[in-house]
Amino acid sequence: MTLPPAPDTSAEEHLLLTACLSQDRQAQYRLYQRYKTAMFSCALRILGNNHELAQDALQDAFVDVFRQLASFRQQSTLGAWIKTIVVRRALATLRREQRMEVYDQERHPEPLVAWHDNLTGEALEKAISELPAGYRSVFCLIEVEGYLHREVAEMLGISEGTSKSQLFHAKKLLQVKLHHLYHL
Repeated sequence: MTLPPAPDTSAEEHLLLTACLSQDRQAQYRLYQRYKTAMFSCALRILGNNHELAQDALQDAFVDVFRQLASFRQQSTLGAWIKTIVVRRALATLRREQRMEVYDQERHPEPLVAWHDNLTGEALEKAISELPAGYRSVFCLIEVEGYLHREVAEMLGISEGTSKSQLFHAKKLLQVKLHHLYHL
């Protein structure tokens, strides 16, 4: 099956896509190699830095990618299409492993604090990974991956208001966690 190249698809990616559609295993491997690192990072953030779960979600997502490749309509980049599948698989994995947690702000009424000047990427990543699953998912999808609240609401099966609330509380809890880290 040969597809016309999408306007934003490179000729190389178009050839790779065509070869994958022809069940060329080497081409499928090259496609996986091209996107695996970025997609693993995306799954890892959603799954709270659980490498094993992220690897499982990535593997399941690429099985889905190759099963659904013929339905790729090229309305977005191939990478964006793959990322959508990875996000959905990571969220499904998260739901399978645990129910979305709701943080009880009544039990943790910590004040908001300013970000510390010496904040490191590792400290922020650790704080994000320690968020309750629901907060972490919404935070990563909106603040890291760039989705809109209505898109996140649809993916998670929640209302836009819940998405906004969870993001607010995720940010508040991150501030608390980072405050404790730098002011012990």
